[in-house]
Amino acid sequence: MDLGINYEQANKLLDEYIKDPIVKLHCLESEAIMRDLAKHFGENEDEWGIIGLLHDIDWDLTKNDTAEHCIKAQEILRQAGATDYLIESVISHCYGHEFSPKLKDLKRSTKVQYCLVAAETLTGLIIASALIMPDKKLSGLSLESLQKKFKNLKFAAKCDRELIKECELAGIPLAEFLALGLKALQNISDKLGL
Repeated sequence: MDLGINYEQANKLLDEYIKDPIVKLHCLESEAIMRDLAKHFGENEDEWGIIGLLHDIDWDLTKNDTAEHCIKAQEILRQAGATDYLIESVISHCYGHEFSPKLKDLKRSTKVQYCLVAAETLTGLIIASALIMPDKKLSGLSLESLQKKFKNLKFAAKCDRELIKECELAGIPLAEFLALGLKALQNISDKLGL
């Protein structure tokens, strides 16, 4: 599917709209997992990477008014030349959320949409799990430890496990998805400083 913008343009948009370094890292983490998911499914890695990279493009503008999250993103992306496919893929991670009245009645329906919401949510669980390691490094985090953290609903309690489980709707079993996500972030640990 045509996105209307290329990877270089996506990075420029990220730099223009995302100033918060933590949000920027989250976008890079989401990109890494989406790229590995694309590879897993035989999809276009750049396209899926761009979707992950830009999914929170409006967060700096909407963090104090979450009802506008993914609404402002549509304007930003459309002005940049994004196709409807890219816009719908990006905003789909807000579908069904109570904080987003304009999108709460919409449902995800495609593989890339299920993967995006699962991937961007999983980043939080993986990073939280790494930060409680003695060395605070991703390299020391094992899949077994991550699986235990996933089952412990008190750990990173705001990380919605049901959204992570949407990976299964895309056709990848949860255990395999956790392994893929962990490896994707371990591969960019230098970029993340973890």
